[in-house]
Amino acid sequence: MIPASPPSLRIAQLRQRLHELGAKPCHEDRLLRGWSQVRSYDVKGSPAEIFFPAALRNELPAIEAELDGLARLHGEYPVDEQVARLLVELNDGQMVESVLLPRGGLCVSTQVGCAVGCVFCMSGRDGLIRQLGSAEIVAQVVLARKRRAVSKVVFMGMGEPAHNLDNVLEAIDVLGTLGGIGHKELVLSTVGDVRVFERLPQGKVKPALALSLHSTDATLRAKLLPHAPDISVEELVERAEVYARATGYPTQYQWTLIEGVNDSDAEVERIAQLLKDKYALMNFIPFNAVDGLPYRRPSTDRTAEMMLTLNRQGIYSRVRDSAGKEVEGACGQLRARAAKENKPARIKVHSK
Repeated sequence: MIPASPPSLRIAQLRQRLHELGAKPCHEDRLLRGWSQVRSYDVKGSPAEIFFPAALRNELPAIEAELDGLARLHGEYPVDEQVARLLVELNDGQMVESVLLPRGGLCVSTQVGCAVGCVFCMSGRDGLIRQLGSAEIVAQVVLARKRRAVSKVVFMGMGEPAHNLDNVLEAIDVLGTLGGIGHKELVLSTVGDVRVFERLPQGKVKPALALSLHSTDATLRAKLLPHAPDISVEELVERAEVYARATGYPTQYQWTLIEGVNDSDAEVERIAQLLKDKYALMNFIPFNAVDGLPYRRPSTDRTAEMMLTLNRQGIYSRVRDSAGKEVEGACGQLRARAAKENKPARIKVHSK
């Protein structure tokens, strides 16, 4: 059974608590807007207190302290001036990872661990430990915004968002309605789950979709993603295409490149057939070395050749660095190292 998130970490639970303190929806929205955008609740210089009922004003310091404690910076490893991996400590001591990306981007985690079990990924080596509540997901954005502006949030960190869909969609709703993030700048990544295709069109905020393929061959994909839903890549692409056309956002296909595994000419040819005339782009992500795994990334020349071959056939392709090679920090490695050593390894530690 998948562990349940502590109820207090859900946005819905926070709203209920505010309601019980006499808050109206406008008060709830003002507090969530101020928190998620890291700014004062004040309007035109007036004291914040006048905007909240007395009972809420009395509890506001405790609520703010609780929100601040949802996600704390445990350690940081900068890659360059724009990119840094963050090791984030949750209020129960569990760790997840976020990544500051170029041009105001941020990658956040949705679970502690993961149940999909991708053979090339460290995040799921210990399975799923627990879900993140929607407030913990938003708290990662708040933590990053205390360091720099964030204008895009991708749900591609630790965890499979489809396995924590209620919390993920609740966080997306807050960020897209109150958090100042454009809807197309919210990107939900999944290995493919029918529930995603059913529920995303129903939301007020419709995020862009990223679909992790990693192979067009059903047998190989099942080996690489052993606990992904048993849905053919053809069906996944068709479902993603319907959503892409409805929203006007191209589907971003994710492909972790592993030398000798999924970098063949045959794979490139099948990608071209699969995505022909689709509203799509292909993100090739060269594999980051993971301790204990035999896989390697293809050469730079081979990666470029695959990308150029697809681009010549009208399928927009690009190489996306996962921001982990330089720090030996493929997704999940910083958390695993910290858990093993009971401290962050090779990263800058912050006292706050």
